[in-house]
Amino acid sequence: MDVPKTQRALVIHDFAKGPVLETNYPVKEPGVGEVLINIKYSGVCHSDVELSEGKSIIPISLPHVCGHEATGVVAKVGENVKDLKVGDKVGIMMTFFTCQNCEYCKLACEFQCVDLKLAAIHVHGTYQEYTVVAAHHVHKLPENVDLTKAAPLHCAGVTVYRALKESNVKPGQFVVITGAAGGLGSFALQFAKAMGMRVIALDLGAEKKQHCLDLGAEHFIDASQPNVIEQIVGLTHGGPHGVVHVATATKPVEDSILYIRKRGTIVVVGLPRNPILNINIMFVVAKAIVLKGSMLGNRKDMDEVIEFFARGVINVPVKVMGLGDVPDVLKQLHDSKVVGRIVVDPKK
Repeated sequence: MDVPKTQRALVIHDFAKGPVLETNYPVKEPGVGEVLINIKYSGVCHSDVELSEGKSIIPISLPHVCGHEATGVVAKVGENVKDLKVGDKVGIMMTFFTCQNCEYCKLACEFQCVDLKLAAIHVHGTYQEYTVVAAHHVHKLPENVDLTKAAPLHCAGVTVYRALKESNVKPGQFVVITGAAGGLGSFALQFAKAMGMRVIALDLGAEKKQHCLDLGAEHFIDASQPNVIEQIVGLTHGGPHGVVHVATATKPVEDSILYIRKRGTIVVVGLPRNPILNINIMFVVAKAIVLKGSMLGNRKDMDEVIEFFARGVINVPVKVMGLGDVPDVLKQLHDSKVVGRIVVDPKK
């Protein structure tokens, strides 16, 4: 495969000015244990809003390229890479590198590796035509997989899939998904249904109802209504067994303490701009609530997500846009105006 020396990339030189489209950005060579991927599609994630504004809790060096969920084709293979070859269809997670040797890696919790390196934070991300990734974090994709729709699987999809597993909700039990109409929520609705859960979608605005019902929700609740807690408790006959929060706000988390079933599990995924919770510990103790966070997923989770998708169980509508459209998309995400998932074609 012929690889150019330069490429199109969306580069941040100044957080105040945001990302700028460049057409002569250098293409990096893969090192030992690395592969160069020709990116075909990259999903646009809500966390890219904060990253592009320099609001990550981890300092980001400039210039920088954001983006962290993508599909593409192997363009070059570095030394000591045995399981990948040029032309393979692959997916890229946000996890760029893990040591494979610390206690967290050995527990298959590599997303908490002591030497974790993340795309779009520690290294350049996927808003470019080519990117280098550690080979053991590249996932081969079946030939029948649509690369356009598979791109968001590698952050949004695997993140909510892992969160649903962390919720410990069993088939036939209720789970509430907050922010259900967004990109992560749209995946969560479908995975939850496929896993046998009874799904309640919670989001702002009645216009999102049909979208959520079409993707597997048994019930939809408009979070702008005043009696949300009472509605959820009534529909679930005492409260849901689990809640997965992908909404980027603190109030839904605080409310869930009130409506969660006794001994239920609340899993927080979304990262609000104001991350400080105001909760009554007495409810947590009296109801024996489990409150936990969940970030990304491991490589086994990713394999399972791809299998779901390859079987046609998961199908989130995506809208394909160009690399130069990303700044406008980020603004829409900031204003919570995006339904489903937007995917970027770096060539457009």
